[in-house]
Amino acid sequence: MFYNGIMKALCAILFLSVIYLWLIKPARQTRKDKMKPFEEVYLTHRGFFNNTDIPENSLPAFARTVRNGLGTELDVQLTTDNRLVVFHDQNLKRMCGVDKILTDCSYEELQQYRLLNTEETIPLLEEVLKLLKPDTPLIIEIKPEGDAIRTCEETVKMMKERDRLYVMESFHPGVVYYLKKHYPEIIRGQLAYDMFSDKNSTASFLTRFICTNLLGNCLTRPDFIAYDVNSRHNLSFLLCSKLFKAECVAWTVKSENDLAYARKYYQQVIFDSFVPADIEVRD
Repeated sequence: MFYNGIMKALCAILFLSVIYLWLIKPARQTRKDKMKPFEEVYLTHRGFFNNTDIPENSLPAFARTVRNGLGTELDVQLTTDNRLVVFHDQNLKRMCGVDKILTDCSYEELQQYRLLNTEETIPLLEEVLKLLKPDTPLIIEIKPEGDAIRTCEETVKMMKERDRLYVMESFHPGVVYYLKKHYPEIIRGQLAYDMFSDKNSTASFLTRFICTNLLGNCLTRPDFIAYDVNSRHNLSFLLCSKLFKAECVAWTVKSENDLAYARKYYQQVIFDSFVPADIEVRD
């Protein structure tokens, strides 16, 4: 009886382990060669900003990225008049000093506000694309605010009109699944972090558990995993990195110590708040 009980427990553990691995498994890594250009350069986070005279997600930040031969990551949201703008936060308060939700504003209204204490305004995605070179490695994050699926659709339409080196990612598994279903040719990534460490998160326990542990991969089968470097000890991420040999993007690396660790588990590095020692800055 004892032996039978042990065997049943082992079988149950094995079964659950197989299910767990199936849930977190990313896409088959048959398109990793298309990610090589992203591995060959550092990627600036919201452009090469300093948030003094060069604000994040501003035209000067992306111009500085190009001058230094780097790749970049940026954030896309949709205004009430269907314009794609490059901005990170849901609320304008931190960057513009106005307590308003971006997706509740028109593009014309947004042009009234300035980024930090500069003369820069929130740029359109098309303006940023004109600054970047066609071969500048570009990661486009679709923000979950507002109608994320529509934002994704409008971004895809814009990018399809341009011959550029880009991939798309989102924290929203629904966006990543939408890309998989409707635009499987686009390299797609799942953004994630330890949501339980986020005191500002209003998501349910189940949502935080699923997203933190990449359990939505069974539906999205992302080509790459963009995982917070500060949450790097998460078991699901480590299994994706080491067992499944997934393409992994580190965000956001803010020190040489983080960079040293990132090189062990990630193929791509997004940085801000410091300059990697092997970059000779051209300002």
